[in-house]
Amino acid sequence: MITRPAGTAVALAGRVRACGGVPLLLPGLSLRGATDGTDLRAAMRAALGDDVLVFTSPAAVRFAAALAPLRTKAAVLAVGQGTAQALRRHGVSAQAPSRQDSEGLLDLPATQVLRGRRVALVGAPGGRGMLREQLAARGARLREVQVYRRVPPRLDSRHVDAVLALPRSARVLLSSVEALQNLVNFLPLPALARLRAAVAVTSSARLAKAARMAGFARIVQAESALAADLLRAAALR
Repeated sequence: MITRPAGTAVALAGRVRACGGVPLLLPGLSLRGATDGTDLRAAMRAALGDDVLVFTSPAAVRFAAALAPLRTKAAVLAVGQGTAQALRRHGVSAQAPSRQDSEGLLDLPATQVLRGRRVALVGAPGGRGMLREQLAARGARLREVQVYRRVPPRLDSRHVDAVLALPRSARVLLSSVEALQNLVNFLPLPALARLRAAVAVTSSARLAKAARMAGFARIVQAESALAADLLRAAALR
């Protein structure tokens, strides 16, 4: 069961099939481009001239690249390896932490001394706010460029029926706390109970904790949100 945002799971579904599995799509989020196009393009072009660029997700890369070519002399940082891979597809080399979350990025040498430096944080509204707070606390002249927004998914009877038919051996691939919370909020209770009976494969310790709080009893933690790591972890049980 793939819970990645609607329209972004095709490649992962293909890899599941290649491994002999049956992919089922249960999007926990939908992604939408920001609406103020002209102003946002100008903001993105300005951000590319800053000293440090921080991309928070592969989606941030995709929506930013739709606004302006990602040509920059800035030091570019990515929250995770998936984001770094997305940047490489646009010809941008980025540093990514081995611990693929906000805490890991804040441990990178490039984020230690930021006083007076122009830092652009490229992503979406919401989230934990840790990067925003810590970058500002370290003295960065912070610019936020919110190139997309996350909205709840549109789940219909096909999604619900697929969840109700899940065997206990099913794996639920989880890489977003917000997506998990949307599924808890929007699935009918019988479907949610069946989902919780499956094995949750989480991309981080924080998400493993969230899955436990959401009612999953069987949890496997992957090394990262990369498809290869999630599928490797899914094969453990």
